[in-house]
Amino acid sequence: MDDVDAVQAQISRNMITSGDWVSAQLDGVKYLEKSPLKYWMMAVSFLVFGPHDWAARIPVALAAILLCWLVARMAGRAISPRAGMYAGLSLATSIGLWLFTRILIPDVVLTLSIGFAMWSFFRALEQEERNHRAWALAAWASLGVGLLLKGLIAALFPFGTALAYLLITGQWRERQTWRRLSLISGVLVMLAVAAPWHVMATLRNPPYFDFTLHSAPGEYRGFFWFYFFNEHILRFLNLRYPRDYNTVPRPLFWLFHFAWYFPWSAFFFRAFKLQYRGTDSASRMRLLCLCWIGVVMGFFTFSTTQEYYSMPAYPAFAILIGSAMAEAGDRAWKLSTRVVAVVAALAFVAISGLLIASWGYPTPGDISQALAKNTSDYTLALDHMGDLTISSFAYLRIPLAMAGLAVLIGAIGGWFLQRQKAAVALAIMMVVFFEAAREAMIAFNPYMGSEPLAQALNKAPAGDLIIDNPYYEFSTLFFYTNRTALILNGRVNNLEYGSYAPGAPHIFISDADFVERWRSPHRWYVASEDEKAEHLRKLVGETALHPIAKSGGKTIYTNQ
Repeated sequence: MDDVDAVQAQISRNMITSGDWVSAQLDGVKYLEKSPLKYWMMAVSFLVFGPHDWAARIPVALAAILLCWLVARMAGRAISPRAGMYAGLSLATSIGLWLFTRILIPDVVLTLSIGFAMWSFFRALEQEERNHRAWALAAWASLGVGLLLKGLIAALFPFGTALAYLLITGQWRERQTWRRLSLISGVLVMLAVAAPWHVMATLRNPPYFDFTLHSAPGEYRGFFWFYFFNEHILRFLNLRYPRDYNTVPRPLFWLFHFAWYFPWSAFFFRAFKLQYRGTDSASRMRLLCLCWIGVVMGFFTFSTTQEYYSMPAYPAFAILIGSAMAEAGDRAWKLSTRVVAVVAALAFVAISGLLIASWGYPTPGDISQALAKNTSDYTLALDHMGDLTISSFAYLRIPLAMAGLAVLIGAIGGWFLQRQKAAVALAIMMVVFFEAAREAMIAFNPYMGSEPLAQALNKAPAGDLIIDNPYYEFSTLFFYTNRTALILNGRVNNLEYGSYAPGAPHIFISDADFVERWRSPHRWYVASEDEKAEHLRKLVGETALHPIAKSGGKTIYTNQ
C-alpha cells in the first residue's frame, strides 16, 4: 500500500542499492527518524528471496508467529498449560494483532523483543532457576535489539515494568535480586548490541551534538538532535515538527482495547478476580503482567497516541485473559461467551443491513469511485474508515457475506456451546472474519496503493517521473518501479528535515519548475490524484496532459 507500507520496504531496498546500511534514505534524501533493524531484516529478506512485496512481509509475519508462541510458553510454564493454550489462542485470533500487522510497521517485532525481555527477567528472578545469569543477559540483549527497532521506548517499557514489579514485591531490597540481574555485564551487553549503530549514525550525520528543545521548519541539526530530541522528547511532548501525526483521545485509546482484543475481551473483567499477591509462579506472572500493562498504558495516557501504540502490552493482556479463561467456572464462561454471542448477533444484523442497503448499487471500475473524499490528513491508522459509503459496500459484497458467516458462527457457538468448544467456535469465527477482511483489502487495493500505475509505468517508454504529491502518497510507485522522482510541491512531512541536510539532492520542484520540464522535448511522466489534477491543467493546459494509466482515483500523465 501507499504511505508507510511501501516506504518501509523501499528504504530497505535502497540500503541494498546504495550499500549504506547506517543512514536510511528515500529518493536520495536522508530519513533519520527511525531505528534501522526493521530495514535490515527486510533487506536480508530481499537478498534471499528478491525484492518482492511478500518478501518484505516475512519478518513481520514470523515475528507475529513467534510472539504468539512466546505468550503461550510464558503463560503455560508460569501458570498452567491450559492458560498457555488460551493465552496463545487469544493473541493469535485477536483483531488488534491481525489489523496492525497488515502494514510494515515494526511494532509486532518490538513487542516480541519486549516480551522476551520480560520473560527472561522473570526467569532470572526465579529461585529455582540455575541459569539465572544466562536469562538476565538474554533480557539485556533483547533490550538492545529493541533499541534498534524503535528507539528508547523499547528500553523504557521493560525498565518501567521491572522497576514497578520489584517495588511492589519488595525484591528491590534484596542484594540477591541485583546479582541475579547482572546489571553491569547486562548493560555492557545491551550497549554492545545497540550502541554501534547509534554512534555511526551520529558520526555520519553531523553536527554531532545539539540539545535544542525547539523544532521548526528549515532547520537541520544532524542525526543526534533529530533522533533523540525531536523523535523522542519533543514527540512525547507533542512539540515535534513536522507534526505529521495525530493522537487518539485518551478514553478511546483505552476503550479501543475491547475491540482490539475481541472476542476475548469478554473475559477482561474476569481477570480482576485472579490472584496477584501470592508467592507462587502464577501469581507472580500475573502481577508482572499487571505492571506491564500499567506502564505501557500509563505512558501513552500522557503522550501522543496512535491506535496501535499499545501493542507492546498485548502479551500481558493475553496472559491475563488466558489465565482468566483457564480458571473461570462454567457460569463465568457462559456469561462471557454469551456476551460475545450477542455482539456477534448484532454484527450479523448490521452486516445483513449493509448487504441489503448496497444491493442495488452498480460497481463500475474500482471502489475509489464510491468512496467519500475524506478531507483529513490520514494521520491515524484507521482514518480511511471515514471514506466508506453505502455505495462502496457494493464492491465488498463477498467480504461482507464472509464476515456475516463468521459472526453467525460466533453467535451460535458462543450461545450454545460450552467452555473449550465455545472457544474453538470463537476462534473459527475470527479466522473466517480475517479472511473476509483480507478479501476486502484486495478490493481496496487500487485505492490504497498504486501498483497498477507502477506496472503501466514500467511498460511505458523511458522517461523521468514527477510526483504531484508528498512522497508517501505514491510510495508504491517507487517500490514497484524502483526509481527516483522529482516531487512537485511536496517538501513536507517526513522528507522535509533530510532535504535540508548538506549535499541533499534537489528533488523538490515548484510550479514553475514543473512547467519548464513539462514543455521541454524530454519525456516526462507525472502521477497525480484526480482531485488534484486540475492544478496541473491550469499550469500546462488540458491538451498537454496525456493519460497513460488510471487506477484508484489516480492517473499517470505524459507530456508526449
